[in-house]
Parts: sequence; C-alpha cells; structure tokens
Amino acid sequence: MALPGALRDLMLALGAAVAAVGSLLFIAWKIYFRGTGTGTDWGGWWEQELRELRDRAPPGDALDWRQVLVLGLDGAGKSSVLHYICSQTARDHIAPTYGFNSAQLSVEGLEMDLLEVGGSQNLRAYWPHYLSQAHVLVFVVDSVDRSRLLTARQELHTLLAAEPQLPLVVLANKQDKSDALSTAELREELALHMLSKQRELFLLPTSATWASLSTATSVLHVKNLLVTLLSQP
Repeated sequence: MALPGALRDLMLALGAAVAAVGSLLFIAWKIYFRGTGTGTDWGGWWEQELRELRDRAPPGDALDWRQVLVLGLDGAGKSSVLHYICSQTARDHIAPTYGFNSAQLSVEGLEMDLLEVGGSQNLRAYWPHYLSQAHVLVFVVDSVDRSRLLTARQELHTLLAAEPQLPLVVLANKQDKSDALSTAELREELALHMLSKQRELFLLPTSATWASLSTATSVLHVKNLLVTLLSQP
C-alpha cells in the first residue's frame, strides 16, 4: 500500500539526513535554536521554516511565495552563490553544505525561498524528491572541474527528465579562475542543446566571490534573473 504523501516525504528526508552526518547536525541545529518543540520532527524542518516566515509576515501583506531549488555537485560553489545572492557582505570563507541549507529573500513583493541540497554522492539520489515544489531549478557547475563534467551532465539530465517544464538556470561558476571553461564550452559539455526548446533555459557565467560582485560574472545577475522569472504570472 502506498504511503501517504506526508509520511513518504518524512521518510525520504529522514533517509537523507541519516545518509550524511553533516545534514543531521544541521537539521538538529535548526530545530534546537528555532524551538520547534520535541526536536524529533526531522522531516518537517523545511516546512517549519516556511511556516515561521509566513507567520512573521505583516497582516494583509500580499507577498508572492516562490521556491528555488539549488543543486549541483559538491564543491561547485552553491553555498557561496546563495550567500552573495542574499547578503552582499564579504566572507573570507564559506563552509560547504554537507546536508541542507536554506535562505530567504524578499524582493519587490516577492518572497523567494532558496533550498540547497548537498551534492555529495550519497545525497544526489534524494534530489528528485524536492523538484515538485520548486518553481525554478538552479544548477551550479564548477567550470574548472573538468573531470566531473560528465557526472554533472548525467545528474542534470536525470533531473530534467523528471520535470520537463521546470525552468532551468545553469550557473557556470568559478569564472574568476584562469582555467575555467567558457559558457559556450559548458553548453556543449552539458549537452544543453539537447534540451527541449519548450523549457525556459538560461546559462550564466558566475563568480561567487566578494571581488566579483561588481563584474559581469556577479551572482547579482542571477538574483535579478530569478526575480524576473518568478514574477511572471
């Protein structure tokens, strides 16, 4: 007999947490410091975050809520992208995400909930379970890591096969490195030309660093694109 949706989601999220100690510690930290009650509701931590944000919204506030799913192989720079999209403050080091990471951003009457799921091999199997709630998929690629481009391509195309209509934003990250592949090269390596013409697809060069915020590869361009995409009726 099929499990109810809520229970199935709970079990999937619990499995992901157990698969990576880092994710378990992160969720425990969120629950403890957010005071979510018993401290055992591992699967509902993300939903609890959204509820708290909505509860804090002023009465009568007509914010539009949208969810952005941020994925990519480990080491691609997802955490740095999220940091500089949401907070333009200098950071010498941004710790990688070993489980889950979330951020919220309010822009022009739009509330964006950004969920990052770690890219280690033991967490990638859980990526598809987060697609159904997303309005946009952001896929971050390390433009320098040539040895894993085939893996990134396979993971991306597997995701897209499950959600043929989901808008896609691919970030060719680490363009500040001298040996970074260009966006044209990455388009070929990731076989983006093979995707359906019906899908909204964007490929942006990015450098998720403080020094790059005022350059052509600034992640602020990603922020502007997401606002435009998510503001569409």
